[in-house]
Amino acid sequence: MTAATLDPMERLLAERACERLVVEFVHRLDLGDPSSVADLFTPDGAWEWPAGDRRIAGHDALRSYFGNRPADRLSRRICTNILVTVASADTATATTYFTTYRVDGYSEGLVPPRPPVQVGHYEDTFRKVDGVWLLTTRTLFLSFAGPTERLDGPGRS
Repeated sequence: MTAATLDPMERLLAERACERLVVEFVHRLDLGDPSSVADLFTPDGAWEWPAGDRRIAGHDALRSYFGNRPADRLSRRICTNILVTVASADTATATTYFTTYRVDGYSEGLVPPRPPVQVGHYEDTFRKVDGVWLLTTRTLFLSFAGPTERLDGPGRS
């Protein structure tokens, strides 16, 4: 079945499932268990950065990568302009703009505002496996980037 022959409700459900993955990804990184991000990918799934030629593929490698995030990192990612294109009953792509706010050395309390450390977009591919939509690839493109600041003391600027 091609995208042109999909029932409008099937297309809508596929778009929503893929949008949900985009949001679930950042939720798990910022507020959940970062290593569980690997579960949102197909077994052969990959996280890529064309700049620097970096690629992490497979559940074990993804779990290790995301699980090694510093324990004292505070981050919030804002995703917007999620545009999902359904190609068939079991494949889709999406482009999502994102902004990342992040500091290391956090323990508690409010952190005074800072500029974002990253602004860019993700290009994702999705595949439906056993009735569940999953990420196949997530490619990160940065337009603006800087270092992650380390706070001087617990929860302080």
